[in-house]
Formats: sequence, structure tokens, C-alpha cells
Amino acid sequence: MLASFDLLSAFVLFAFVSSITPGPNNTMLLASGVNFGVRRSVPHALGISLGFGVMVLAVGLGLGEVFKMWPPLYTVLRYGGAAYLLYLAWKIATSGPMSSDTTGKRKPLGFWGAAAFQWVNPKAWVMAVGAITTYTPAQGYVVNVIVIAALFTLVNLPSVGIWVMFGSALRNLLRKPRAVLLFNVAMALLLVISLYPLLFVESSFS
Repeated sequence: MLASFDLLSAFVLFAFVSSITPGPNNTMLLASGVNFGVRRSVPHALGISLGFGVMVLAVGLGLGEVFKMWPPLYTVLRYGGAAYLLYLAWKIATSGPMSSDTTGKRKPLGFWGAAAFQWVNPKAWVMAVGAITTYTPAQGYVVNVIVIAALFTLVNLPSVGIWVMFGSALRNLLRKPRAVLLFNVAMALLLVISLYPLLFVESSFS
């Protein structure tokens, strides 16, 4: 188990701050809350938290070492992730106004899509690697990795949920189609800006 109460407290604080601060996940959840409301965005939020927990577990159990042994694998992941993030940004930017969703044709990002997105999210990699390298004692390592992954999931879910609720609260202020369009374009631009560390900052695996 984690070595001390102080270490556990420090990790929970790290998990909370890194989960609730802006990033690709929270930008998309904010947009989802505005466009679809809380209920329809729940699978998206669950996919983020559970998908990220699996990612932390995988990194802790050796996936990071695989990327260090074969850096081209991470390069493929990096640029594939950039392409997928641009696609998501385009989908957000071209979303219609809320009033046009009466047919049910527009759908929020689902559980599996959100879970898969964690593997191409640059902030998620920083969070996962930071959790394993900084807060996981060597003694009882495997058990500690499992505890870290579980705790991160528990802290992450309510943290990202706040962004969904904030977006839902903005729905009444964004009833006009032009206001929703401007909001969605702004969210899409923030996603594109978030590509900077993914593409232009040297990774720890190269």
C-alpha cells in the first residue's frame, strides 16, 4: 500500500488538480454539457475516468517501458492522436444549434470513444506518467499501481463532472444559434491549441 498518509494526501491533491484543470477532456466535456446536457454526457465522463484509470494501470505495469524500447510506436500514437483530436475539434466546431437536435441525430461522444481518446490525449499521458513515477512506492509496487489507478479514477470522475455541469448551466445563456456557434468554435480552437505539447514538445519516450 502507499507508504504514508502524507504521500496519499499529496497524491489525491495531485489527482484532483490535474483532473479539474483545463485540458482536452474538460474542453470537450464543457462543450458536451452545453450541447447535450448532463444526462447525455454521462457516458462521455465515465469513459474518460475509467479509460484513464486503465491507462494509469497499463503505464504502471510496463507500457511506458515498451515505448522507451520502441520510440516509433509512440510517434505513430502521437500523430494518430493529433489527427483524431483535429477530427473531434471539427465535429465540435460544426455542431448545429441546440434547437436543431430534435431528431436525435446529433450524439455526444460515447463511453468507448472517450475511453479510447485517453491514449492520444497529451495531458492524460503527463498525468499517468507523473502519478506512477512520483507517487508509487517500489515496495509492494504492483499493489500500489492498482491503488493509484483506482484512486485516480475515483478523484477524476467528480472533477471532470464539474465541467459537464458547468456546460449545462450555460445552456440557458446560449439559446441563440449564433451564440452556440461561437462557443463551439472557441472550444474547437482550444482543442487545436492543445495539440502544441503533443506535436512540438519532446516526449520522454524519444
